[in-house]
Formats: sequence, C-alpha cells, structure tokens
Amino acid sequence: MEFSATLHGAVTVVALTGSLDALTSPTLDAALSQHIADGRTHLVVNLAGLEYTSSAGLRVLLNAVKQARQQGGDVRLAALQAGVKKVFELSGFTSILKSFADVDAAVASFG
Repeated sequence: MEFSATLHGAVTVVALTGSLDALTSPTLDAALSQHIADGRTHLVVNLAGLEYTSSAGLRVLLNAVKQARQQGGDVRLAALQAGVKKVFELSGFTSILKSFADVDAAVASFG
C-alpha cells in the first residue's frame, strides 16, 4: 500500500493505493494519528486506489475517526470501489463513517 496526503484548505486528504492489511496498516495508523496530533482533524480518506482492505485496515480507520472526533473533527471516506465498499457495508462501517462519491464532495461536507 502507498499513501499520500495533500491539504485542501483546512481538510487533509489522504489517498490510499493498493492493499490495506495487517502488514501495511501500522504505517497508515501512525500517519493518521500524527495528522490528528498536529491538529489536522478534518480528514478525507480517498479510497479510489484501494483494491483491498482487511479488518486491520478497518481498525486503523476506526481508530482515526475516534481520535479526530475527540478533538472536534471527523474522518470522511471518498470514492470507495465496489469490493472495498462491500467490506465496509458488511462490517457496519458505513453507519460509522460518512462516505462520498468523490474527494470534492467529501471535502465540501466539512464546509
């Protein structure tokens, strides 16, 4: 898995590519926690390039949303692909995290 972060005003967009699993999730967990610790609590996770996520990946996102919400922020998802979206739906994560069709809509939702 690869990821990159870009700022869109007050919103940090983290784009994921590849597979998010037990091997790759610790790196993402540390990066998201650091963004939140640095005060960037409005996060959009762009999943357009994410091909697979395991339960370890779901835990990373759950951890990030808890941290962000404790500081008055939130984590939003953008551009879920069909296979990944199904994992989120089956695990109940679509009721925890707001999901948007694309990054622009997710960023605008913080408006």
